[in-house]
Amino acid sequence: MLPLSSSWFVQIPASAAILLVSILLLSKIYHYFQCQLLAQKSLVNRINKILPQTQCGQCGHPGCLPYARAISTGEAINKCPPGGLTTLLELANLLYEPVRSLDPAHGQFKPFSVALIREDECIGCTKCIQACPVDAILGGPKLMHTVIESECTGCDLCVEPCPVDCIDMTAGTDNLAPESCQLHEARITTPGARP
Repeated sequence: MLPLSSSWFVQIPASAAILLVSILLLSKIYHYFQCQLLAQKSLVNRINKILPQTQCGQCGHPGCLPYARAISTGEAINKCPPGGLTTLLELANLLYEPVRSLDPAHGQFKPFSVALIREDECIGCTKCIQACPVDAILGGPKLMHTVIESECTGCDLCVEPCPVDCIDMTAGTDNLAPESCQLHEARITTPGARP
């Protein structure tokens, strides 16, 4: 009986030591992956801050944040026509990549413009409202619609669905009031806020 009880005295501390080492190892692995996840989120946020926030989908993604996530995992940085050369240079600098020209398959750079609805021709179909990714169009069914110029990103997505062709893209004003620029910047950088 004595040999059996002495083996228990050896097995219990050995098992406890193995369990403790396993817990410490799993804790280190968990901490490593948490750090990697935080670094990835930080990179995505920095890339997203550089992108123009037009939410136009020309890059092949539904908006700038999904494209930022794709870039952080290795997708090409030259798929954003609204960002132009400035965005390409900033992304290349951030990611230490060579500067490449804009991929023509995704469109061409155009100067900033905003949508303008010819209100007397609008029939109130709401198709432009449904197409707008940033909710910059006011109106309701069978009512006249109008564009909130300070909210419009110039994505051009509202033009095609309009059945009466009453939406024009016009040169946007670059002289926004400083407070609207600060509000726009806050909207982009606030976690969880819609860009």
